[in-house]
Amino acid sequence: MKLLITGGAGFIGSHLSSRLIEMGHSVIALDDLSTGSAQNIAGLIGNPSFEFVKGSMLDESLIRELMHQVDGCMHLGAALGVQRILERPYESLVANTHGSEIAIKAAAELGKRFFLASTSELYGKNPIQPLTEESDRVIGSPQLVRWAYSEAKAIDESIVQMFHMSHALKFVTGRFFNTVGPRQSGAYGMVLPRFVSAAIKNEPITIYGDGSQSRVFCHVSDAVNAVVNIFFDDKALGNAFNIGGEEEISITDLAKRVIALTSSRSKIEYLPYSKAYPAGFEETMRRVPNTSKIRSMTGWKSEFSLDEIIKDIEKFIRSNS
Repeated sequence: MKLLITGGAGFIGSHLSSRLIEMGHSVIALDDLSTGSAQNIAGLIGNPSFEFVKGSMLDESLIRELMHQVDGCMHLGAALGVQRILERPYESLVANTHGSEIAIKAAAELGKRFFLASTSELYGKNPIQPLTEESDRVIGSPQLVRWAYSEAKAIDESIVQMFHMSHALKFVTGRFFNTVGPRQSGAYGMVLPRFVSAAIKNEPITIYGDGSQSRVFCHVSDAVNAVVNIFFDDKALGNAFNIGGEEEISITDLAKRVIALTSSRSKIEYLPYSKAYPAGFEETMRRVPNTSKIRSMTGWKSEFSLDEIIKDIEKFIRSNS
């Protein structure tokens, strides 16, 4: 198949491009390089199965032109990261709603298969964990801009459902839980690359809040395998799937693990949320995925342990510094 990947030069998008080409597919990667990087796809340039187009997913005519050329679309283009959402709230909201609407509408009208990248942010601060695909959304006040990303992705998921009903859109949705690995930037608050980068330099590792908040991390290779499994499986169409790892860990324990595995002399420091983020932030104290749905339907499971994830990120940062 020939596939369009929006956000194709991004962290997940670049890994997905490589994986699809390895499988024998061809890829058109669209990216405006605002958060993606030409370096991420440098190894694919010149490959006859890969084409890069610099452009915006808000360019409706471009999206339709590219959609005509492919058999399906994997829509990963988005403004993401809590830090970025708080710094550029309106720009992010437009990208995450209107950009998705343009891609979904074009795919539906042209009869193309579609993958929607969604997020664990969708669930908000639901205290009932682990989270299943049927879990309720529990989010904070609309006066807190921090929740705009969750709102935008919920709208995106509603739009694919609408076009599934009106145009029989063949779609599947993946909700990513803290996908991490090589090429991920710490620029917008992504915690693991930020911790590992500081540890390698023996600099203080700064934890926002008191460090008791917990997360589960998933290696990007595992996440990409999950995307491929559900995208090409007809049984998965019309469904949303959690895509996440196994080990839950507090952020303080994560920092300690990073220090130990990198043999670092870094010390841990704590920074209040009020100093770490612009106004409008609210923390989610716990987020744990239940991945039984994707496991039972496709046989997928995460393969990388947390220690292996940390070592892989360390290797990448050291080799690129």
